[in-house]
Amino acid sequence: MGIFSRKSATDTPETATATTAEAAAANPDLAALTGDYTIDPAHTTIGFVARHAMVTNVKGHFKDAEGTLHLDGADPSKSTASIDVRMDSIDTGSADRDGHLKSSDFFRVEEFPTMTFRSTTAEALGGDDYRITGDLSILGVTKPLTIDLEFNGVAKDPFGNERAGFEGKSEILRSEWGLTWNAALETGGVLVSDKIKLVFDISAIKNAG
Repeated sequence: MGIFSRKSATDTPETATATTAEAAAANPDLAALTGDYTIDPAHTTIGFVARHAMVTNVKGHFKDAEGTLHLDGADPSKSTASIDVRMDSIDTGSADRDGHLKSSDFFRVEEFPTMTFRSTTAEALGGDDYRITGDLSILGVTKPLTIDLEFNGVAKDPFGNERAGFEGKSEILRSEWGLTWNAALETGGVLVSDKIKLVFDISAIKNAG
C-alpha cells in the first residue's frame, strides 16, 4: 500500500493519471488514507548518529518536534510533509555535550531556534519503499534533503485515533549547513565526523473531520 505515485519510464501524464485513479479504486485502504495528519511527538523520533573520535558513534534525538502531513489517496503525488524541530530539545544522553551542541560552536539555538523540513517531491521505489525530497533549513541555510522512507501501515489505536507510520533514513554532510566546528586528534583525524546519519520514526494522527 503506498501514499506516493509510482511512475515508469513509459508513463505519459494521461496514463499516470489513469494508473493513479485505478490504484485508488482497486485499493480502498489507499483512498481511506486521504486527509490531513498531525505528527504525534510522543511517538515520533527524529534522531541522528555521528562518529566521535573516529572510533565510536554518538546517537541523539530531538525531543520537541511538530509537523503535519497531507496524504492524497486520489493523487498520491500531491502528498506533502512539513516538520519543525526545536533545536534546544536535543538529547544525546550527556548534559555537557548537549550544552556544547546548543552553543555558538554548533546550533546557535538562541539565534536559530528551529530546524525545518518542507517536502517538494516524492516517488515510489516499489513495495512500501518511497523517497521524499524537500528543503532542510539549519542555521538559516536551506539545502535539499532526500529521505528514503518505509511506510509501516495504518491502524486505529485504543483511543480511536487513526494513525499512519513511517520509518526513514538519510545522510548529510553537516558542513554544507555551516556546522563546521571540529577538533584535531593527536592520532590523526577529527573529533566529530562531517557525515551525519539521520533517522526518522514517525507516527501521525489523522485530523478529525
